[in-house]
Amino acid sequence: MRIVLVDSGIGMLSTAAELRRLRPDAHLVLSMDPDHMPWGQRDATEITERALAGARAAGPADAVAVLCNTASVYGLEALRTVFEPAVPVIGTVPAVKPAAAHGAPFAIWSTPATARSDYQRSLIDRFADGLAVTSVACSGLADAIEAADPEATRAALRAAAKHTPADVRGVVLGCTHYDLVSAQITEEVGPTVELFTAAAPVAAQILRRLELPPRVGSAPTGSLTVLASGRPTSLPTRALRYPAGVFLAGEEQDDVTRADPLEDPPRAACREGTPHG
Repeated sequence: MRIVLVDSGIGMLSTAAELRRLRPDAHLVLSMDPDHMPWGQRDATEITERALAGARAAGPADAVAVLCNTASVYGLEALRTVFEPAVPVIGTVPAVKPAAAHGAPFAIWSTPATARSDYQRSLIDRFADGLAVTSVACSGLADAIEAADPEATRAALRAAAKHTPADVRGVVLGCTHYDLVSAQITEEVGPTVELFTAAAPVAAQILRRLELPPRVGSAPTGSLTVLASGRPTSLPTRALRYPAGVFLAGEEQDDVTRADPLEDPPRAACREGTPHG
């Protein structure tokens, strides 16, 4: 099967790595958009256009996954109108529902565009009515992670933590880039704060829509194609600053992460979120 993953940049790495783990035989197409990122600072029409362009540039697909919370908020229905029912389209939205199930105060860290969206507000109203929920617009964080810039990442994380109430018991990671620095987020908000992410459940939902069972541990036979605003390219070097990128590249993870200040946490450090579609 050929699965097209659409995002502005390397935020898709966590979900792509989970798909590779679950189905080593899947052919993955990572359709990034470096010419027009960050999407989070664009208006709804532009975001939708970029997501559509990324999906179309990838060519034939058995499934399309929009691995950008902002693009899912604004452009998912447009992509479904174009591709479904022939090709299932799966989105990624903030994991508000599982966070709200705990009944404790929580925060949603997201891009400025997602934070101000009616969709995020509707998720809060639908699933967290009566709970203390704080929306934190994380200016510059996705950019810093995309650039694999440790100093800028730490500065953006500190700014986001400063606007996060001390009594929260959960943080929803409302941008797929944020998954890549979960360990650093925990350092800022404290080990008692649970993080809610979407990579694993979105990967599982893609396989469900394709009616494919996982094949964990089977021989890796699937290809990896990378597009940069429609142009064939290789996996960006900065992707190798994160374990998910190292895994996709097929290199030895330990050799890279030992020299990398931007390390991922163990899988158990985060609670999985909810896919859309």
